[in-house]
Amino acid sequence: MRMRIYHILFLIILFYGCNDPKKEAFKKVDSIDVTNVPDQIAYDIEVAFVDSSYTKAILNANRGRIFNNRFETLLDGEVSVKFLSQYNGSRVSLLTADSAKIDDKTKNMLAWGKVVVISDSSNTKLETSVLEWHNENRKLYSTAYVKITSRSEIIEGYGFESDPNLTYYKILKVSGVQQAR
Repeated sequence: MRMRIYHILFLIILFYGCNDPKKEAFKKVDSIDVTNVPDQIAYDIEVAFVDSSYTKAILNANRGRIFNNRFETLLDGEVSVKFLSQYNGSRVSLLTADSAKIDDKTKNMLAWGKVVVISDSSNTKLETSVLEWHNENRKLYSTAYVKITSRSEIIEGYGFESDPNLTYYKILKVSGVQQAR
């Protein structure tokens, strides 16, 4: 009987000894997908978007992750973009968002989360969950629900296009209009 217990204990020890936890840890490390690992990470960043003669916008974020192979930069934590006047460099509007993605080739940006744009010149406020900035034509776009509050009215709807000043905007599918208070 005693001999049988020793055999069972020996088999248990032998079985446990073959399953080395260190080898399992190495297998997990070998399976990391390097395409999802950023090439650079920066904190408390500020980026200026400059044309040949002037600064178009200044972007700030708590964290930026650059992916060289995907040609994109991911931003999160209090993302803000100050759009500047071509003529005197003053701020014309301010965009804030929870997160954003920048196409490093085109400099187009997709912002999401709680997205708000405030125009300094017209005192107009845009609220949405997703907003695109097209750098080449300097336009803002959204296909999501939008709410625009101006001095005179509040307009709600789906789909949006505008200049960064929120001066010339259109909502594609208006769902409600009311007088501002």
